[in-house]
Amino acid sequence: MPKATFSMAYCHRPHSQICSLAFDRNFETISEFRIPFTFECGYPNLVGSCNGILCFSDFVTSKSNDVYLWNPSIRKFKRLPNTCLTRLSNVELGFVYDSQNNDYKVVRFSWNRITWIPPPEIEVYSLSSDSWKRIELGISWRSNVLFHKFNYTLTFPFVSGHLHWMIEMIEEGGGQERLFTYMILSFDVNSEKFKELQLPDDEGDCISKCLTSFKEKLALIKFESCVPPHSMLLCSIWLMREYSVFDSWNKLCVVPVESFPNFIGLTKYGLLLVRKWSQLVSTNSESESKDKTFLIDPETLHEKEISYIGNHVDNCFEIAAYMESLTLLNGENLVSY
Repeated sequence: MPKATFSMAYCHRPHSQICSLAFDRNFETISEFRIPFTFECGYPNLVGSCNGILCFSDFVTSKSNDVYLWNPSIRKFKRLPNTCLTRLSNVELGFVYDSQNNDYKVVRFSWNRITWIPPPEIEVYSLSSDSWKRIELGISWRSNVLFHKFNYTLTFPFVSGHLHWMIEMIEEGGGQERLFTYMILSFDVNSEKFKELQLPDDEGDCISKCLTSFKEKLALIKFESCVPPHSMLLCSIWLMREYSVFDSWNKLCVVPVESFPNFIGLTKYGLLLVRKWSQLVSTNSESESKDKTFLIDPETLHEKEISYIGNHVDNCFEIAAYMESLTLLNGENLVSY
């Protein structure tokens, strides 16, 4: 395996058992690994990556208890113990590193109703103890919220010792009015407490929002409509320059994209990874479309095509920052291969 500093790990379908590692900023050095475990639905879901350990769950998380930690550098993986929750219904997970206690943790939500009344059940797995424990959400939801949903556009970012989820909500306004709103749910990996972070004030015709990290800062991605007749979307990137300080939100840049599913993510080096469609002319004079993938520098807007991803990846895959390491896994259900 090539020596890596920070790189990217990504899983793609329909080749669902393949995990690819890119070992340079331009995705020119690629290693592929077959995921050495399988899930009931046949589709592994990349939950996150910390210090060379990748966390996977079943893509259909509500039907599976299985969660795996895997270090491809040392060719070892382990299946986590069964849940301690009463039931798994709607499920979402996050994976983090607790630097204060030198521990790795998995957070799992399970909820039954879209209104989150009663609140979700939550458990935290600790690698050091190799066990799950239940914790409380500890946040009171606004009574006028009719609907809650996690935004799954990107893997959930771990920034400043906190794991973050974007929650989409429908709120009941005055009369028959209903408002589509968002909130950021933050989890302190050391204290294991939750809190809400404020989003920057809305501007423009926002279609969708998601969270990621940009050079170790919390970043908000907003997709807005262009002024007609343009069909492109405007992808604006906002940075929280001082963690948990609302006034520190600052718009970094605006980049045109074809649609928000074409936005793949941000690399460790702060480059945007996006898809674009190009028109080709075939031998029978019929036009065809081909999916191409580009790295874009958000400050200069310079574009570089990434041929490997464009040739091997369809519209459905997950991506996370990766750093090669010899970090050991421990506890039961540890497998070497």
